[in-house]
Amino acid sequence: MDKLNLTANLLENESLTLDNKMFRNRLRARKATPKDLNEIYHIACSVGKNKKDSNQGFLMDDYSSDPKYYQKRLMESILELDHFYVAESYNNKIVGFLMAYTKEQWLKYNENWIEEVFWHPSFDKSKIEDFILIDKTAIYAPLTGHGIGSKLYELLIQDILKKGIHDILAETIISPLPNFASLAFRKKQDYTLAGTRYEDYKGETYTDLIYHKSV
Repeated sequence: MDKLNLTANLLENESLTLDNKMFRNRLRARKATPKDLNEIYHIACSVGKNKKDSNQGFLMDDYSSDPKYYQKRLMESILELDHFYVAESYNNKIVGFLMAYTKEQWLKYNENWIEEVFWHPSFDKSKIEDFILIDKTAIYAPLTGHGIGSKLYELLIQDILKKGIHDILAETIISPLPNFASLAFRKKQDYTLAGTRYEDYKGETYTDLIYHKSV
């Protein structure tokens, strides 16, 4: 049995033996470190597959298609981003991760992003003077619905409030395939629609909804 399948079986057995409340109480969120790379990559592979699933998210990339490339990208993010977190279960197994960019970091790679967004007429653009943008939230596929994403968000909010940042933005794909998992989480976390953006990726045009949340 390979490492990925072994980890999967351990995590699934854990979720069967603990009820949701107990499972959430035993979760711990922390900053990601380079030693977490393999487990983070396995989580990404469990969500970002060749066959896309609207109920799981990660609708652009197939992480298992090029391990060296995607592991390199993940490692670069771990080293660079101020806000890259992992969630651990009580037995120290990573069960989810969250990647977020500061405004400066996001615009470094997406220089014209603010101008590319068709901002909703009711959106207060003063909210983009300083912000955090959620890039990816990934939960190990069999363990969705256990409060893992919420635990990661709690740590993110705690950290950005210390910096005096009160605005969070996030993108959610609605076309060519809608990301129902992300849309449900935006609703759960009380985000409001702020705008729409179109992006070209690997020869296909994606439609993204931009959501905003004040904390």
